Amino acid sequence: MADSLAVEVVYALPDQQYVVALDVPPGTTLRGAIERSRILETCPEIDLAVNGIGVFGRRRAPEDLVAEGERVEIYRPLLVDPKEARRRRGRRPQ
Repeated sequence: MADSLAVEVVYALPDQQYVVALDVPPGTTLRGAIERSRILETCPEIDLAVNGIGVFGRRRAPEDLVAEGERVEIYRPLLVDPKEARRRRGRRPQ
C-alpha cells in the first residue's frame, strides 16, 4: 500500500481558478483533502455545507475516500435554475 496519495483540490471562479496539488495519507476523505489543501483559507466564501463536492465532474459525498490521482472539485451554487434559463432562452426572439 502507498504511503501517500497524490490528489488535486480545485475551485473555479469566473475569473480565477485555484488548483492545489498535495499528497494525503490513505484513508483521507474528500473533506479531509479539502481541509489539508488550505483552500478554505484562501477562498473563505467556500461553505462545504452549501457548495457541492465531486471528483472528475461526478458529485460525491464529503465522507467518501480519495484515491490516487483524483481531482477533488468544489462546486459553486447555481446562479439561475436551469429550467428557468431554458424558459428565458425559449422566449427570446430568433
